[in-house]
Amino acid sequence: MSAYGSRSAASSGTRTNGLAIAGLVCGIVGLFFLSFVLGPLAIIFGALALRQRAASGGAGMAKAGLILGIVDVILFVVLMIAAANGGFSWYVGG
Repeated sequence: MSAYGSRSAASSGTRTNGLAIAGLVCGIVGLFFLSFVLGPLAIIFGALALRQRAASGGAGMAKAGLILGIVDVILFVVLMIAAANGGFSWYVGG
């Protein structure tokens, strides 16, 4: 006798690649926090997941993680250039 909803995740037909999920999460969180760390991690996880996509699903998430990782790194570089040039100066006076 099987219980209602007893189907486990391991018995489902398709499984999403864990690296794709990790890349997407790192890319999203990296937009707001620690982009200098999470951006490269999102790029690495996304690239590895795309390389493994033949074995498992999640190619869309892997691509999104890869793109968000690149955006994270570019955003970090732009913010560092702006900070170095005094772009964040709140002082307005003469």
